[in-house]
Amino acid sequence: MLSRNKVEERDTYIYNLKPDLRGLSSAEAAKRIKIYGANEIEEKKKKSAIFIFLNQFNDFMIWVLMGAAVISALMGEGADALTITAIIILNGIMGFIQEYRTEKSMEALKELAAPTVKAIRDGYVVVIPAREIVPDDIIVLESGDRVPADSILIEAMSLQADESLLTGESVPVDKRPIQPSVKRSVAAGAVNTLYMGTIITGGRGKAQVVSTGMATEMGKIADMLQSVEEKQTPLQERLEKLGKIMVYACLLACIVVTVTGILKGEEIYIMFLTGVSLAVAAIPEGLPAIVTVSLTMGVQRMLKRNALIRKLPAVETLGCTNVICSDKTGTLTENKMTVKEIYCDERVIEVSGTGYDTLGDFTMNGRRLHVEASEVLSLLMEAAVSCSNSSISSPKKSSKLIPLKRTAKEEVSVIGDPTEVALLILGHKAGKLKNDIDIKYQRVGEIPFDSDRKRMSVVVKCKNGYYVFLKGALDNTIDRLSSIHTSSGIKRISPLIKKSILSSNDKMAQKALRVLCVAYKKLEQLPSKMDVEMIEKDLVFLGLAGMIDPPREEVKEAVNICKIAGIKPVMITGDHKETAIAIANDLKLMDKSSKVLTGKELDEISDGTLNKIAMDVSVYARVTPKHKLRIVKAYKENDCIVAMTGDGVNDAPAIKEADIGVSMGKTGTDVTKEASAMVLLDDNFATIVAAVEEGRIIYDNIRKFIRYLLSCNLGEVLTMFLASLIGYSTPLLPIQILWVNLVTDGLPAIALGVDPPDNDIMLRHPRGKDESIFSHGLADKIIIRGVLICLCTITVFLVNLKLSGSLEKARTMAFATLVMSQLIHVFECRSERHTIFEINFFKNIYLIFAVITSICMLCIAIYIPSLQSVFKTVSLDLGDWIEILFFSGAISLVINLTYYIKPAKK
Repeated sequence: MLSRNKVEERDTYIYNLKPDLRGLSSAEAAKRIKIYGANEIEEKKKKSAIFIFLNQFNDFMIWVLMGAAVISALMGEGADALTITAIIILNGIMGFIQEYRTEKSMEALKELAAPTVKAIRDGYVVVIPAREIVPDDIIVLESGDRVPADSILIEAMSLQADESLLTGESVPVDKRPIQPSVKRSVAAGAVNTLYMGTIITGGRGKAQVVSTGMATEMGKIADMLQSVEEKQTPLQERLEKLGKIMVYACLLACIVVTVTGILKGEEIYIMFLTGVSLAVAAIPEGLPAIVTVSLTMGVQRMLKRNALIRKLPAVETLGCTNVICSDKTGTLTENKMTVKEIYCDERVIEVSGTGYDTLGDFTMNGRRLHVEASEVLSLLMEAAVSCSNSSISSPKKSSKLIPLKRTAKEEVSVIGDPTEVALLILGHKAGKLKNDIDIKYQRVGEIPFDSDRKRMSVVVKCKNGYYVFLKGALDNTIDRLSSIHTSSGIKRISPLIKKSILSSNDKMAQKALRVLCVAYKKLEQLPSKMDVEMIEKDLVFLGLAGMIDPPREEVKEAVNICKIAGIKPVMITGDHKETAIAIANDLKLMDKSSKVLTGKELDEISDGTLNKIAMDVSVYARVTPKHKLRIVKAYKENDCIVAMTGDGVNDAPAIKEADIGVSMGKTGTDVTKEASAMVLLDDNFATIVAAVEEGRIIYDNIRKFIRYLLSCNLGEVLTMFLASLIGYSTPLLPIQILWVNLVTDGLPAIALGVDPPDNDIMLRHPRGKDESIFSHGLADKIIIRGVLICLCTITVFLVNLKLSGSLEKARTMAFATLVMSQLIHVFECRSERHTIFEINFFKNIYLIFAVITSICMLCIAIYIPSLQSVFKTVSLDLGDWIEILFFSGAISLVINLTYYIKPAKK
């Protein structure tokens, strides 16, 4: 049992192992990690940077292009061979940068998603990464935790573990401390052993680590689940299929161009190279890579907003979310519980102080009270503090503890449930320190809190014998109360007294206070077993503690954004109905038509009825985790895309069922995090809304560069195809086609992937989950712009061919027109809802840099004499550029101006 400051030995729980319950020192732990290594399973060998780079050239079309370079060299076209090789290498470098960044980003996400564990170091409970655990560490485990290493149990309270990962048996195994073997080895199936990777499904305890990393049972079979999945997202799969279709279509077009040129008398070598170059340029082989880069960079942006994405497909689904089901405590509220009111001895007592400030007074009708002067109030404080597994402490040096309060003298810190911490702070104000209470009342048994009972009991030993102390929700406890303790003694609870207790509970709830009932009873003797029904009956009522957990200020704005964005926010809480309504009204989460359902009412209605009324319900109160699963299914039956938050073990089924399962980073259990697609690092509802916004931004940006890439590639293919059909020489040479591909498909497309969003992105309603990536006219925009790029390029080519009579001049003009058309088009792709004149030109500085770089690369091919012979270009004068910019920009101008032409009113 943890004391206020130190970890003290309890003979009730400690057996013959006799480890040092102060745990290892930080210095000793540092030594051991050097000896034993990190506590992690060896992963498969990661791809090296060299492998990633070389893999860029492991593509059929690149092989063909390499073959073309070899043929060029053999035919004496050394300049062509060198240029083709240089372009292949430049393309490889760009592909390498994209993939390497993605690989590093995913590794960083895995590191962040790695589990943590509570360990005892230097006598204090600290939270550290599981990989830092070493042999002989003392670890603290509770329901929902994943066991970080093979360990021997040294203390336990109703502890059970799910070992199905190792045994295949899904039934939880009871665990208890027994005398270990002399060698302290972990015996298979022993009741005192815990295995790496298994889950604590109930109770709590402490264990001493025996084996870590590859020395564990899990390490021996090398089978540990990874934190981040790397499979393709549905969008990536759809785009890969689209890419295959485009490959066949482009290859067919290239074959037609090649055969037509040969039939016209063009050199077979030139037309072969033209066909290959056109295929390389036309096939959007970079599309999946850019989608991955965009998704990964979006995940990094979400991380900066405290949302850790564990499963990449969640990024796509976030943009479709139209219902967010959120826990109240800690997500909609600050999770800093403060007891403000006590109902005790049939009177109401007010408590001053805010947050985790340990200073405060007890007053009644404006008069200050001394707790010790009231036997009932004093016992209530002692029972509440004793019936708690949390701790507050004032360490001298402990940077890893969670800051609670800073003063000039000390840093008070807290570990544990905020509700229990509020009771400890309450006790502190009354001079009832956790350390002193644990000495006065030595715990000998415990029935842990669970979400169905909504209460917790402890059996303690003191000089007067054995007592049961209980705290929990009044609704679930009232029928177990038989007496009330008052200043005039203990008396039976009459219907009138019961009504008064319930009335006081309701009044507190209406003030948005979360109410806990505190009760006790004296035992004649220590029970032989911790039987819930026997221990938690015929209790003596001590009082009610009403605590406030104020709404987060930023959540009010987030709720408003949800409503504007077509997203329904739903509060789900185990709190009293009146408390839930008060918080919901404060957050403007409800309107006049909103309904409130309680867990009891949910039990009384069928799934069909729930499905019908779910869209009208904004608050679910007094619910259990099993209700959450029904709620998720009800919204899904209404074709909603549901995000569901949770933190406890029992929340996992609902989180897994939801389209977006969201776990709490601070208070969530390992089980819940494992089941979730997203982890809130700050446990904040506003972070979910921010993640939804990022999801929409990512999807929009993917549509932007799909629009850009496909329209540009279509323009290139149609230009060559149309010229072949009408019987003219090819407007572009193979080298020019490859250069266009490098200049326009690289940097500008990547820059679109990080384009800032439209200002109205959260003013739209969510898109449909099965909506095509080409919906809302995107396919039409791609086809129309591709055709226009083709017509501009062909027109400039034919006009200059007729006027100048120079094929080189005409091709140079077509080359420049094609590039400039695409670079102007990239700015059109920045928004589907606003014209090029309405968006902030300088908002995406990366795109401006990319376009300037591309223009410079175009000029290099046109004006550097040594490269003119390679690219078969000629220098252009100012008049030529005016013509190029006119044809490149005129169509863009007309298209954007048509947005302003409104149909005449009839």
